[in-house]
Amino acid sequence: MSESTTTTVTTWSMEQTSPADLVPARVPDASSGIRIERAAVPCPEFSRFLYTAVGGDITWTDRLSWSYDRWAAFLERPGTETWVAYEHGTPAGYVELDPQPEGAVEIVYFGLIPRFRGRRIGGHLLSVGTARAWDLAARWPEREPTKRVWLHTCSLDGPHALDNYERRGFRVFGTEVTEEPEVPAPGPWPGAHPEEAA
Repeated sequence: MSESTTTTVTTWSMEQTSPADLVPARVPDASSGIRIERAAVPCPEFSRFLYTAVGGDITWTDRLSWSYDRWAAFLERPGTETWVAYEHGTPAGYVELDPQPEGAVEIVYFGLIPRFRGRRIGGHLLSVGTARAWDLAARWPEREPTKRVWLHTCSLDGPHALDNYERRGFRVFGTEVTEEPEVPAPGPWPGAHPEEAA
């Protein structure tokens, strides 16, 4: 029996503890066609599309087995929000916010669809998503005001992910190094990535 291949994964836990920690990125010119809008109607189909389109080449696999009902139950929780970046009407990426006890909000997922990376959209999207985490209670009066916004990112994410978080004012509060099974990136579908199509 052949041994499974493993890879070393570094995970960084990061946080902001005050709205003043946020360092916003430059706002794109109006001519860029970039806008960011909340997907206010919980929609498992749309959220699963974003999850697979953004995470397909960076080994996001934990939700691939989720049923429709599980997606719906997660999205319908009060305070859970999805903010989507569009370029000229086409979805380019998203931020998912998860409200937690004691005024914490986790940025559970953040990223761009591959064809939109490297075009200065990510910094703006993260800025807006983080700001919306800080003012979450303004839209959900039953929530206490946000006291902490946190996330984790790892070495399997895009090469600029950690730098983007640090530029926006997130600080590392924990680092973990583990050996994990090497799993091929699932992709949204075979041949979807430019390097595969070349």
